[in-house]
Amino acid sequence: MTAHTVTAKTIHTDAVIVGAGPVGLFQAFQLGLQDIRSHIIDALPHVGGQCVELYADKPIYDIPGIPVCTGLELVAQLQNQVKPFTPNFHLNQEVTEVVRSDDGLFSVHTSAGQHFVCKVLHIAAGVGAFQARKLNIDGAAELEGTHVHERLGDASRFAGQDVVVMGGEESAVAAALKLTLETQALSQKPRSVTLMHRRDVFSAEPALLQAMRDAVASGKLQLQIGQPTALLCSNHQLHAVQVATPDGQTLERPAQHVVALLGLSPKLGPIAHWGLALERKQLVVNTETFATHVAGIFAVGDINTYPGKKKLILCGFHEATLAAFGAAAIVHPTRKTLLQYTTTSTELHRLLGLV
Repeated sequence: MTAHTVTAKTIHTDAVIVGAGPVGLFQAFQLGLQDIRSHIIDALPHVGGQCVELYADKPIYDIPGIPVCTGLELVAQLQNQVKPFTPNFHLNQEVTEVVRSDDGLFSVHTSAGQHFVCKVLHIAAGVGAFQARKLNIDGAAELEGTHVHERLGDASRFAGQDVVVMGGEESAVAAALKLTLETQALSQKPRSVTLMHRRDVFSAEPALLQAMRDAVASGKLQLQIGQPTALLCSNHQLHAVQVATPDGQTLERPAQHVVALLGLSPKLGPIAHWGLALERKQLVVNTETFATHVAGIFAVGDINTYPGKKKLILCGFHEATLAAFGAAAIVHPTRKTLLQYTTTSTELHRLLGLV
């Protein structure tokens, strides 16, 4: 499932979920079982949250009924499970403002200019919004967005240029290889591509690492081990990266563009300013419905805290279930909220599209 096109038009919906990780996805499913439709917002450009960013290919052993799966596999299964309820995804944007109006509805604004009006808000933001780590060296801040990039984007913009890809994780290795090997048209190829990391140790799948080593051996990709110390510019135009090597030398690598893929760091971000009760940067909830102290706002997963809290995906699933029941009392105030079973309930079968 991909993000729907963002428009300036206000979107009216039952629920907004902040966070598209495993708990956010399961929250959408549980809300669907309560006949509550939702929109999901995430700061990352893809679904999966921390599970994909940190555990994409690592095994997870404690999901009920699934002896072992990777983070990617779990997210894929959750996306498939929630399909009957067709949640709308709004990715690569943060929720910047939440205001509760006198009628009890919430006005939610995002960094992409999107505006939602909803009856309930579910915060499943994990440890916060994942943001790209900045390149913290002389000259970087002034060149951000023009010569320093936090994502690869359209590779054709680097045609005929010297490009330095910084980072030691899979995203950096993959980006360097994409620039080196996948740009077929000669007119669109960079003049040179250098993969730079502070040490000659990279975290990536073996096949990807072998492809990188082969590209270096064939001279298609340059490998520079060392710590970048400054970006060298003339008239606001980048021309080189200064590097301190492990043997004490200072070198200059030609570069008109730097792609800094230095990993992601979680930040609580705007949530800290929404007026919700916080304890050690986590949202305080009650364990009956996992509601915050603001009626209509729920918090599930690693973002919340309560006595006995355990930061496990399994616990987040439990919290999302009870939060959906709490939301149902608000979204459908005239209905009696009953406990129904998906094995036997014709109403749940209808909601799931089975009948």
